[in-house]
Amino acid sequence: MVRWLRLGFFALIVRPVLLLILGVNIRNRERLPKQGPAILVANHNSHLDTLALMSMLPLSDLSKLTPVAAVDYFGTGAFGWFAKHIIGILPIDRSGRTQRKNLLDGAIEALDSGKILILFPEGTRGEPERIATYKKGVAHLARARPDVPVTPVFMHGLGKALPRGTYLFVPFTCDVFVGEPWGYGGDIPGFMLQLEARMKELAQRGQFPPWE
Repeated sequence: MVRWLRLGFFALIVRPVLLLILGVNIRNRERLPKQGPAILVANHNSHLDTLALMSMLPLSDLSKLTPVAAVDYFGTGAFGWFAKHIIGILPIDRSGRTQRKNLLDGAIEALDSGKILILFPEGTRGEPERIATYKKGVAHLARARPDVPVTPVFMHGLGKALPRGTYLFVPFTCDVFVGEPWGYGGDIPGFMLQLEARMKELAQRGQFPPWE
């Protein structure tokens, strides 16, 4: 039952809104992973980011997609159930009570079972179209599974369509740039430099003027 609810939510609501009403333009879609294990990393400006990324892959891959999200944001109750079972999030405790090794256990298990993880290295939604400082969790995850490809994605427009702190939807066009996948190169600082460079290069491709 949950499987069909999830499929119906994405097929009948999410995909029509994001792909038809917003008109999401995707460059280099062929670089998106065809199968897991794989990691997608993207900038984070909107409530819509996760749904947009999930809508870029075929509906047949929906069961493979696992967004990593903070458990304290989604909480419990109906909203928590919906986030976990319909969106399919992997909840992460960012309260500081969990050691990093244990914090990554769920994500590593998901990769080992062939999932495609969706991660936002900034850790939280930032200002529209501005990239915040990246956290090193994705580098530690890549070090734990160095053969898993990491694909960078830069999204522009969702930060205005549904920015942080509001639930008022505004139909802005969204442009998405998919970069070449790469793997862990042997050290965390080097991986983080690669991540920053690749995301910066993708952000510059659109040559968009700053948001006013």
